Amino acid sequence: MSVTIEVAIEGYSPVSYFDKGIAEKGNPEINADYDGEKYQFADESQKSAFVANPTKYVPAFGGSCAFGHSIEKEFPVDPKSFKVVDGTLLLFLKNAEVDAKALWEKEGDAACMLKANKHWKSSKKV
Repeated sequence: MSVTIEVAIEGYSPVSYFDKGIAEKGNPEINADYDGEKYQFADESQKSAFVANPTKYVPAFGGSCAFGHSIEKEFPVDPKSFKVVDGTLLLFLKNAEVDAKALWEKEGDAACMLKANKHWKSSKKV
């Protein structure tokens, strides 16, 4: 029985958000598995950085929309809509109807992060 590992962040490199400040597609051949997901990287140095400290780079809230968690919902994300707050990668929903990053910024990092963390913790209790 084989286990299928999902590609995280639609193949975007989590390290690029931090090191380059951009959403950058990773190379499918340069990857590493972490916590049941496969992360892709732009180059081997990014992979090495990730493998050395994966928790630094993985997105908050399981990769779902940070703003969604602040309003006690779970939304998919557009990996190109992101923000790094206090060393934490946040991803947001963005489509023709909603720009969740703009809504987050309107309310403010501190207030949204507090609510999102509270919801995330309560939603993970069994």
